[in-house]
Amino acid sequence: MRLLIVGTLEGYITAAGKIAMKRGAKVSHTDSIEGALNALRAAAGADLVMIDVKLDIATFIDSLKSERITIPVVACGIGTDAAAAVRAIRAGAKEYLPLPPNAELIAAVLEAVAEESHSIVCSDPAMLATLRLAEQVAPSDASVMITGESGTGKELMARFIHRKSRRSGEPFVAVNCAAIPENLLESELFGHEKGAFTGAVARRLGKFEEANNGTLLLDELSEMHPRLQAKLLRAIQEKEIDRIGSSQPVKVNVRLIATSNRNLEAEVRSGNFREDLYFRLNVFSVAIPSLRERPADIPMIAEHFLKKYAEANGLGEKRLTEDAMLMLQTHHWRGNVRELENTMHRAVLLSRGEEVGPEAIMLTSKLLAPEGSAQASIPSDSPVANPFAGPGGTVPAAPSQPQQPSTPLVVPPQGALPNSYGPPKGGKPGPYGMAANSSAAAAASAGTSGAGLAALIGRTVADVERDLILETLTHCLGNRTHAANILGISIRTLRNKLKQYGDEGRNVPTPGNDERATA
Repeated sequence: MRLLIVGTLEGYITAAGKIAMKRGAKVSHTDSIEGALNALRAAAGADLVMIDVKLDIATFIDSLKSERITIPVVACGIGTDAAAAVRAIRAGAKEYLPLPPNAELIAAVLEAVAEESHSIVCSDPAMLATLRLAEQVAPSDASVMITGESGTGKELMARFIHRKSRRSGEPFVAVNCAAIPENLLESELFGHEKGAFTGAVARRLGKFEEANNGTLLLDELSEMHPRLQAKLLRAIQEKEIDRIGSSQPVKVNVRLIATSNRNLEAEVRSGNFREDLYFRLNVFSVAIPSLRERPADIPMIAEHFLKKYAEANGLGEKRLTEDAMLMLQTHHWRGNVRELENTMHRAVLLSRGEEVGPEAIMLTSKLLAPEGSAQASIPSDSPVANPFAGPGGTVPAAPSQPQQPSTPLVVPPQGALPNSYGPPKGGKPGPYGMAANSSAAAAASAGTSGAGLAALIGRTVADVERDLILETLTHCLGNRTHAANILGISIRTLRNKLKQYGDEGRNVPTPGNDERATA
């Protein structure tokens, strides 16, 4: 995290900076508002500003808005001056921090305002395979294309790749291409010179220069206008950019990661996305499965957010009832992890006592269920289809016990993945949190038992490999990408094998709905 401190703070600047650095922040300092604006326009940038309450905070924040610089601002002042705190908050500051600085208070403000929570929680084999794939490609400088539905955690995966790369000590900069208008996105990416256009009151360096020697994430790249795609392609090929209004190119060294929730190959065929740019960015592809495709992750992600928002709201420890968990496990989750997070946040606020029951779980309509999903065909008289049909708006008792979650894998922002993730003997959780009594562990145990090995004797390796590939593909409902991830082979190798089996007259599962256009 990059912290910019503005003002003298009457001698407390050194103490505040040291506390922030001990908490992992990179600290820079300037005495004036103009100096702060110049620092934020430059490549160094910042993630949070702490400013002396004696300075003109309102003018500073208005300048940030006029130059489209989005950054949280925290005002600092000597003692508990209520009037100064009110003025700062009204001017637009997020928080007021009294001085002398308190270590715990500064740490809480840094965490609350910056919201740097980038942990990945999972245990489903499909997501574990995706993480292993990302970890394998991370040390290289190859461009990575991350695909997946909205809310699956594509930016978290990008940050995971950055942390595992050789550039982990350098900046990670993210740009949401869908959230910035086309006429402003060029300036945001490449920067501009003073006077280049109306509102360009000073030179400003773009995200490419801000991410120099580090990683640049182009979020929702498919939303970028074709004209700007051409300039992006040149920046990738030549490793240099042109600021708007400048005739001098600037050399840059960045590792690019792009994300999209659309099928970019279909966008290329329709003419909405440049084919040459697609192949430049898609050196390596990481497909994040939707929450529906990794059901084992639902219980542990729900518990994770339950704990997070209970603590954030100053509430005691809470737990989900069996009926509430059943509702979560059978929902369609069109919004994926983001929808589940919002659901658990609501549940924490609506629940009473230590238990979170069905009455606190507010789910989206079945009409939003993805076409063809199992949840879309739940009978109308099912307690899940009509979750508030019981007395007092509660769910009737479940006829059977829901699946118990296995121990989760939590990959913290600075954490490391283990070297292997097979389930150990004895039923204890493996390094990836996969319990030995899970379905994946049971399959592994059955496959390595004496009876299982005996059944393989007399068969060729090619026969066993063919059956393994076809069975895995059937398990993945024909999805080639997920099957390749589970098998640990490339998608090209898998397709070559499937073509061979088809030529031999074998019954090869057809591609999944989302792959038929590209298969």
